[in-house]
Amino acid sequence: GSGFRSSLFMALGLIVGDLTYLTAVVLGIALVAQTFGTVFLVMKWLGVAYLAWLSWTFWKSGITAETVEAKRGSGGFLASFLAGLLVTLGNPKTMIFYLALTPTIIDLHAITLADYFILAGLSVAVLLVVLVPYLALAAKARSLLAAPRALKALNRTAAAFMFGAAATIAFRQ
Repeated sequence: GSGFRSSLFMALGLIVGDLTYLTAVVLGIALVAQTFGTVFLVMKWLGVAYLAWLSWTFWKSGITAETVEAKRGSGGFLASFLAGLLVTLGNPKTMIFYLALTPTIIDLHAITLADYFILAGLSVAVLLVVLVPYLALAAKARSLLAAPRALKALNRTAAAFMFGAAATIAFRQ
């Protein structure tokens, strides 16, 4: 709703927020994993349960036509960046996502600074690959996403991915 450039700055804010959560998880969960193995296991299964619940929620409802519309914002690029950052930092789902996913990718007992930078770089790359095309196509997709059938397909696809992530985490040693 606010144009590509403004949305790009918001996306950069989202990325910085994700990196903030990733850093907190890597630093905090590594200590928890080393000190409290049972707590770590409980956190893993809570993450699996949460992803499964998200999957069910998206399957049943997910995005609605009313939530697709956006309004043009004011305040410039800094305001857009801060909006993205605050959206991410105010969303505990991001932290839970990293809590559930990070231990399946990295051995938290042996994480190095190089491992962290690789993970952070991959996170930024994945977020850019997902967000930039999304921003570019958002205006065109808005009319498509107003159709209930298209929204249902989008929600069911998101649900399948969430469930796949939950299953992968659950069955990975």
